[in-house]
Amino acid sequence: MARIILLSSLLIPIFLQANAASSTPASAIAAQYSLTASTAIPFPTATMSNSDTQSFITSNWNLLRNKIENGASFVDFVADPFPNAPAPGSQNASGPVLQVTYPVGSFSAGNQGGTQMVSMFNSSSAQPFEAMLVTYEIAFDQGYQWVKGGKLPGLRGGPELDGCSGGNQANGTNCFSTRLMWRTSGQGEVYAYVPRTDDICPNSKRSLTESDGVICDDKDGISIDRGSFAFSPGQWQRISLVVRLNNPPNVANGQITLYNNDQQALTKNDVQIRTSDAVYTAGLYISTFFGGGDDSWAPNSTMHTYFRNFQVFAGTAPSNLTRSTARRASR
Repeated sequence: MARIILLSSLLIPIFLQANAASSTPASAIAAQYSLTASTAIPFPTATMSNSDTQSFITSNWNLLRNKIENGASFVDFVADPFPNAPAPGSQNASGPVLQVTYPVGSFSAGNQGGTQMVSMFNSSSAQPFEAMLVTYEIAFDQGYQWVKGGKLPGLRGGPELDGCSGGNQANGTNCFSTRLMWRTSGQGEVYAYVPRTDDICPNSKRSLTESDGVICDDKDGISIDRGSFAFSPGQWQRISLVVRLNNPPNVANGQITLYNNDQQALTKNDVQIRTSDAVYTAGLYISTFFGGGDDSWAPNSTMHTYFRNFQVFAGTAPSNLTRSTARRASR
């Protein structure tokens, strides 16, 4: 028996070291990909009314066209609803958080609930950014109604920053977007608008059929690794999303990687995000709502999500992974 106890005492610290080694904070991810520029989205030091919240955001978040695109009346800086349930290793778990409200029956990105805005990365770099990381903490109401799913913040890029969402497809020269979605029972995924090459959407798998963790739909975005991680109500968790553009533009070596609570949850390394050098990474895409485009996605009670600690890292070096020339999809 003494020998068994001794063996256990030796294995426990080894197991803990292995777990610690697999944890990758955002700063380490940024260093791995030479994302040397960074910015933290400022938050106020006290809670605010809706009108003051709108004023603070438009004054401090470097928004595209200096405005909240949708849902300005559904954002408020409030006290942390879950002060005793921080994300693992959170370095800033005090102060107000951003509450987003989704009223009963709300769905889509219109003015029925949720919010949408683009925070442009403000930098003095003379070169466009070709890789970007966004990290933030998120919490959902206790008893959150997942229904069929909804959108969550991610990244956006390209010269046409109004495109690549809402069914407006990416053609390789206009734009891209990579948001998150929650799905039924809180399943998580990356939801991307990128060109539909045969590398990511084989011709035989162009409808709602999963292939290699990807679900393609000609009308909407592409679901990547649905269920590879999950959201939980009533507690904070940290999301970190990396996008590295393919280089050269005709090669499918773009990278999309997601970490949940500093643990890698998914990665896709064969994505053609662009077909032209005119497409670049632009900034944080705060886009959150139930849906989906009809009321089958809508909650039957008012729901809230909460956000804090938005930070963006950026670099000028695109993907350097070795891949073959992208295979264009035929119709």
